[in-house]
Amino acid sequence: MTQLDYPPQDKVAAVAEAPAAPQAAVEHPRVSQLLPRLFRSKAAMLSLFVIFLVVVAALAAPWVAPNDPSVIRLIQRLKPPLYTNRAGITYLLGTDALGRDVFSRIIYGARVSLVVGLSAVVISGAIGLLVGLLSGYFGGLVDEVFMRICDIQLSFPTILLALTIMAVLGSGLDKLILVLGLTGWVQYGRIVRSQVLSIKNDEFVLAARATGERQWRILFQHILPNIWSPIIVIASFTVASNIVAEASLSFLGVGVPPSVPSWGTILSDGRQYIGVADWLTIPAGIAISLTVLSINVLGDWLRDYLDPRLKNIV
Repeated sequence: MTQLDYPPQDKVAAVAEAPAAPQAAVEHPRVSQLLPRLFRSKAAMLSLFVIFLVVVAALAAPWVAPNDPSVIRLIQRLKPPLYTNRAGITYLLGTDALGRDVFSRIIYGARVSLVVGLSAVVISGAIGLLVGLLSGYFGGLVDEVFMRICDIQLSFPTILLALTIMAVLGSGLDKLILVLGLTGWVQYGRIVRSQVLSIKNDEFVLAARATGERQWRILFQHILPNIWSPIIVIASFTVASNIVAEASLSFLGVGVPPSVPSWGTILSDGRQYIGVADWLTIPAGIAISLTVLSINVLGDWLRDYLDPRLKNIV
């Protein structure tokens, strides 16, 4: 028989008695495969292309838009698409009731939609993330108070709550962002709380507690990096819902001021002419639908990609 070599007994004892070191957050094993997997999905690539066009249009609006969206020319009001005036200026999507270029207003409207969508996500995500971390980790009275606040807010329809607050505060881009941010944090808080509850008793968290690390370090350096996947997915869907909410509130007249070109105000301005000038509403409706659909499709793909149970499918 072949004699096996065993480590000395003192080394075995040293290893057994050594305390477990806190496990640092490990990078998601599939991050390096993100782009190759993305290129395989035609729907996700098409959605990403549409989002890219919207972002470019928003960032480069002063250079991309052929005309000033706020210039009023009543003499050429309600002109159809591809209309060319005496100065040789062509209006690709026609003009509205005040003679303003619809195509230029659509381009500038992308700015408002993206600013509102992304800014509101930052506010609601920060609030929901903090609430979810504290509620899930500490539990007890903290969890009870935060969850009851969530239940109270969920008892009111989001759009109705936002409409009420905007009616009191008045219209304005900054107010709209603040309202959407303060009314959209609940889903972040609940998801983050459930994720924290599922991992707060894992070995790497218990090891961090055993070494005497501070609570905030455990929350933000050990727990938070391991729950980013659902947060990213929720954020992608929330951007789309914020764009729809902004368009809805602006359409109702309590969103951004009427002077600011946004997709919601364009729809609101053209609704009374929809029977004789449908080019006032159709482009804005298509822009909202394509943008929201693209963000949802990309978010749906990202959700499947980050789900380890579907790693052989996506």
